[in-house]
Amino acid sequence: MKKNQIIIFDTTLRDGEQSPGASMSLEEKIQIAKAFEDLGVDILEAGFPAASQGDFEAVSEISKILTKTVPCGLARAVKNDLDRCYESLKHSKHFRIHTFISTSDLHMKFKLQKTREEVLDLIKFSVEYAKQFTNDVEWSPEDATRTDSDYLCKTVEHAIKCGATTINIPDTVGYATPSDYERIIKDLFNRVPNIDKVVVSTHTHNDLGLGVANALAGISAGARQVECTINGIGERAGNAALEEIVMAIKTRNDLMPYETNINTKKISACSKLVSSVTGFPIQYNKAIVGKNAFAHESGIHQDGMLKNKQTYEIMTPESVGVVKSSLVMGKHSGRHAFKEKLEALGYPNFDEKKIDESFKKFKDLADKKKHVFDEDIVALVDDDLMKDKNVIQLVSLNVVAGTKGQKAEIELDIYGKKSKTEQSGDGPVDSIFKGIKELFPHNINLQLYQVHAVTEGTDAQATVSVRIEEDGKISVGQAADTDTLVASAKAYINALNKLIIKRKRTAPRDEFSAAV
Repeated sequence: MKKNQIIIFDTTLRDGEQSPGASMSLEEKIQIAKAFEDLGVDILEAGFPAASQGDFEAVSEISKILTKTVPCGLARAVKNDLDRCYESLKHSKHFRIHTFISTSDLHMKFKLQKTREEVLDLIKFSVEYAKQFTNDVEWSPEDATRTDSDYLCKTVEHAIKCGATTINIPDTVGYATPSDYERIIKDLFNRVPNIDKVVVSTHTHNDLGLGVANALAGISAGARQVECTINGIGERAGNAALEEIVMAIKTRNDLMPYETNINTKKISACSKLVSSVTGFPIQYNKAIVGKNAFAHESGIHQDGMLKNKQTYEIMTPESVGVVKSSLVMGKHSGRHAFKEKLEALGYPNFDEKKIDESFKKFKDLADKKKHVFDEDIVALVDDDLMKDKNVIQLVSLNVVAGTKGQKAEIELDIYGKKSKTEQSGDGPVDSIFKGIKELFPHNINLQLYQVHAVTEGTDAQATVSVRIEEDGKISVGQAADTDTLVASAKAYINALNKLIIKRKRTAPRDEFSAAV
């Protein structure tokens, strides 16, 4: 490894999935894993194998497909966790086991109910046991930033002696400030023997909005691995955002002379993919990937941009994969041009059958709209990605709405059998959802129904997000259409299809929730 190389350790599929409502299906995790390998992520924490059968299967399947990115699984200092971690990762030629235990007095007393010496014994056990399976062992002292400095140094030294090759320092509850975090990392380098023989890593949470700042402070102090997530998703206020860290290093290379393996032109596509899968919209003013990140409305700013883009842009939209040619595609565009556009938008591995299906839908959309924006194509394609796995599919929908009442006539294909019904409700959307429930009986709690326009204008595609819950299992559905009611039906059906998969694969995971 080069002296100034920063290892990007992505934990979107593990810590990111712990965001309430962000649970992902196996197929979605595989899709994200492939995209992240293409992005250039070095280490991918694919899940917490002992948490559930669903997590185990996801880590297992991902470990089979990654060829350049190293798969990693999380494990507590428990034999069963470590065994499950190995069993899920063993398909890969090179994998990492990441094990952790709390080290702050607060956590040891109330969470673990163990003494400092007992924790040291568990560090020895977990690291040495993991070392039987792989030479690549990462160890984390949970709640490190609230751990007594002398004891933190002692635990880190102990883990290194036992064979850990990466030492991660988690700001588990987002408590630290940049000066705090930098001091902690420097203290470890100054006081712990042989720390220069391992990679020191950062893992910073965003509870005070300082996740990225703390990660960069850790790098300045000598850390050479950063644990982060796309869009900064994660427990509570989330994690340090991968895109912000990478672009901060790239843009301010004069102050941070480091490099990563990230292909920054793939950032925007990965950001949109994660947003689509989780149903978490990206805030408009989000750094790097937000809709307004490269928008200029102020007259003074626009004047400066016309004269020289560098007056108000410190990086180019193209550098993070934001395509500026919004109005290139239309109803006269051909299949080849459409395929090229898909590749430009971050879909390089679309098979020919999928391209044909999406191209037909694109043509239908182009007949309805004057202008087809890049965002329209992304919404159209994302809506189709999981179609092959669907148990329920929308065949037709006809809605009557107005002051005299609302009713929806809906036809579904369920397990290959078509059936239809007509339902009335408190509004057109309620009528649609009642119709779906009539044809596919279920008992779920609708937690979120949200609509936003993908593009501008009265002919804009509407993207609808639906979050449902059943017995603790949460499923998010999303769909786009120029007809908001059609999008609503598709989003609800999408959520139900994902829930059907979760019924088969996912076990309750509350006991295993970890904020490392």
